[in-house]
Amino acid sequence: MKNIVVATDFSNDAYAALFYVTKLLSEQTCTIYILNVFDEHTPLKGKISKALLGKKGLEGIATESKEKLASTLHKIVLDLDKPAHHFQILSKEGELVEVIKEVIAEHKIDLLVMGSKGETGAKEIFLGSNTINVAKAINKCPILAVPKQADYKAIKEIAFVTDFKKGCTKEIIAPLLFVASLSGAAVRIMHIVEEKSLSAEQRSHKKLLELCLKNIDHSYHWTTDFPYKAQVIDTFLQNLDIDMFAMVHHRRSFLGRLARQPVIKELNMRVDTPFLILPDND
Repeated sequence: MKNIVVATDFSNDAYAALFYVTKLLSEQTCTIYILNVFDEHTPLKGKISKALLGKKGLEGIATESKEKLASTLHKIVLDLDKPAHHFQILSKEGELVEVIKEVIAEHKIDLLVMGSKGETGAKEIFLGSNTINVAKAINKCPILAVPKQADYKAIKEIAFVTDFKKGCTKEIIAPLLFVASLSGAAVRIMHIVEEKSLSAEQRSHKKLLELCLKNIDHSYHWTTDFPYKAQVIDTFLQNLDIDMFAMVHHRRSFLGRLARQPVIKELNMRVDTPFLILPDND
């Protein structure tokens, strides 16, 4: 991964996500873009009434965005011990998802990082099922959602939650394999049983996945289905002391069905495990 973008609304949670990814990639030479997206309704200093925002004007918000980005850059450089990263700050006016799509294309971004919660108008993008809305719009770039002020620790156990219906190719799970390679992490494949047996297609995809993981410590875990899959996933993550979990997202994916429960909202609110969303490009 050479180019990373971290979306920030200047909350503590957004900074924690930035710090997390710098530690995750501490040995990697890469460019990290710190991005703030604003519009005329964006209060950057706490809760400001619309009347005051109108008087302040878009120009003032843009100036404050750049100042806060400079402050964030200064802080992260001070907090890191001789970082291997090159940082750039980006202050952009517009709608968050559309701006992120433009930045990903322009800077050939390999990973989008978001805090799972925020304190300003951006927080609805970082919460629960809205994270899935970002994933729907951005189908060519993996997304790492970092829970509220998660403390970084070396990744030793990664859970890959899959239904074996799609998303088992090396190209799709490449970001997961990369993260696993950083610290020699094991991959624990979790399958929530929804059928009596795997179909021929599922068995074929499972074999593909096995080939992808042939050089990595891994194991398979079948779990019984329950009405609230978030509880199943949450229990699995806790029991195996998982450091990061991943799912593949596509239009008819297991992750898409989870989002409708709304499982991801419940899950992000309860666990402190970073969540890697892998795009299927479908």
